[in-house]
Amino acid sequence: MLFGRKKRRISRILVIEDEPLVAFDTEHFLTDAGFEVVAAIDSVAAAIAALDVAEDLHLVLLDVNLADGSGVDVARVARSRGVEVLFVTGRCPVEARELAAGCLSKPYPQRDLLAAIDAIETMIDGGKPRKLPQSFNLFARAA
Repeated sequence: MLFGRKKRRISRILVIEDEPLVAFDTEHFLTDAGFEVVAAIDSVAAAIAALDVAEDLHLVLLDVNLADGSGVDVARVARSRGVEVLFVTGRCPVEARELAAGCLSKPYPQRDLLAAIDAIETMIDGGKPRKLPQSFNLFARAA
């Protein structure tokens, strides 16, 4: 297959977002782009429970400010299970560099979300991403 798409390393994503419209749009956009959204969750408690049972999860797309607490707590659990984290938030937390592969600032165009995921995937594979969206910070500790 000469012009086929490469097999993605990141294909199964958990979306954690407490704004229903943002969660809905993100889930549908990622599904249309060929990703499997394992679940769209709106709370810290439900996210941690999902991380306990999710199998073969590749990335957590995580808002920081959730109704019942901080996404930073979810990021700690995800990292302890070896799952990459991409914060999507209006303000990146101080702890982000130690817990996440990157931080994408809201609001963002959907193409920036795809570019951020691609950049994380490139870093995991040992490469260096070419061009990053302005709204995205990639952390060297990815992988």
